[in-house]
Amino acid sequence: MWRNAVCDPQQHPRRFRFFNIVLTCEVATGHRPVFRTRKNTQPKSFMKLGFGLYRHQLNADHFRFARQCGATHLVVHWVDYFRSSRSNRPDDQPVGDDAGWGLAGDPDRLWSFEELALLKEEVGAHGLQIEAIENFDPAHWYDVLLDGPKKAQQLENLKTIVRTVGRAGIPIIGYNFSLAGVAGRVKGPWGRGGAEVVGMDGPCDQPIPHGMIWNMVYDRNAAAGNLAPVTTEELWRRHGEFLDALLPVAEEAGVTLAAHPDDPPAATVRGQPRLVNQPQLYQRLIDRHPSPRNALEFCLGTLAEMTDGNIYDAAESYSRQGRLAYVHFRNVRGKAPHYRETFVDEGDLDMLRVLRILQRNGFAGVLIPDHAPQMTCGAPWHAGMAYACGWMQAALQAL
Repeated sequence: MWRNAVCDPQQHPRRFRFFNIVLTCEVATGHRPVFRTRKNTQPKSFMKLGFGLYRHQLNADHFRFARQCGATHLVVHWVDYFRSSRSNRPDDQPVGDDAGWGLAGDPDRLWSFEELALLKEEVGAHGLQIEAIENFDPAHWYDVLLDGPKKAQQLENLKTIVRTVGRAGIPIIGYNFSLAGVAGRVKGPWGRGGAEVVGMDGPCDQPIPHGMIWNMVYDRNAAAGNLAPVTTEELWRRHGEFLDALLPVAEEAGVTLAAHPDDPPAATVRGQPRLVNQPQLYQRLIDRHPSPRNALEFCLGTLAEMTDGNIYDAAESYSRQGRLAYVHFRNVRGKAPHYRETFVDEGDLDMLRVLRILQRNGFAGVLIPDHAPQMTCGAPWHAGMAYACGWMQAALQAL
C-alpha cells in the first residue's frame, strides 16, 4: 500500500515527508510502523448519575425506571410528604399550601437498621446504590429547630439515626435547617410548550401556626396562635449547636451531613428567617466546623434563584474546597421571590459550564435531576425525569 501511494511533494509537502518517514521505517525494520492518536489530556468525568425518589416511590417499578434512565445511585426520601397532604399530588414534587405538606411521622419511632438494610438490599438487586437519605422527619427534630424543651432528647435521637444510617452503609444524610421549610411555591403551565412547572409569584409571609415546623404538622393538638419570629442570628446559633452535637457522631459513623440551601431563598418565608439564602452563607456554614463530614447538598436551582453572588463562582469555590456531597441538577429563570423552574436545557444557567467547573475541581459525586417539568403525556413525571436524565447523560459523556 505504501509503495503504491502517489504524493506530489510540491502540492503536499507535509504528506510527502510523512510517506518518506513511513517508507524509511518499513525498509529499515521490515515492519510497518504503528501510529497512535494523541491521548485526550482533558480530565475524565467521574461524576455519577443519580435519581431522587420519594417515600411512596420506593418500589421495584421506580427502581427499574431509574436504572433504565441510566442512574446508578439513588437519593431517597424516608419522610412521607404525601400521606396526609390535602394538596400534594403523589405523581409530582410536593408543593402544598398554607396547611403545609401534611402530618409529620411518629416522634417515638426512629429509623431502624432493619428497614434501611432491607431497602438497600432491594435497591441493590436492581443495580443501584443508595447515595443519601434526604431530610430528617420533622417529628424527630422539631424542638431542635425551635429550641424547645425536648431539644436535648431529640438531639440524642438524631445521633441514633446517624449511627443507624452509617451502620446500614448509607454515606450521606441531606438536611435543611429551616423553620418554614419549602413553602410559598406555586404551579402553572409556564414551561416550554406549556409544561407544568413550579415557581414563586411573590413573598410568602403568612405566619406559621403552632404545631407546624418545616412545613409539616407535628402536633395536631397545639394551642391556637402562631410561631413568634426569631432573628437570623438566633437561627444560626441553633444550627451551630446542631452541628456541634451531631458531627462527632457523624465522623464516627462515616456519615456526611449535607446542608441544602433555603428553597425558596427569600429573605424570610412565613415570617421566619432563612439560614442559607445567599451563596456566600454556605461559607459561614462550612467555617462553623472544619470536619469534612460538614458538607453541602448543592442545589443549583436554589442557588441560581438567589439575588446575590454568582452561581459559577459558588460552584468553583465550594467544589474546589471539596465540600459538595451531591448535586441537585435543576435550571430556573428569575430570582426569588419571582422565578420559574424550567427544563434543564432552557433556563438562566449554563449547565455544561457548571459541569466543567465540577469536573475541573475533581467532584466525583452524584448528580440527580431535580424538579423536572411535567410533560404532556400519560406519565408526566416519568417523561420529565427521563428527559432530564437523557440530557444529563449526554452532557456527562461530552465532558
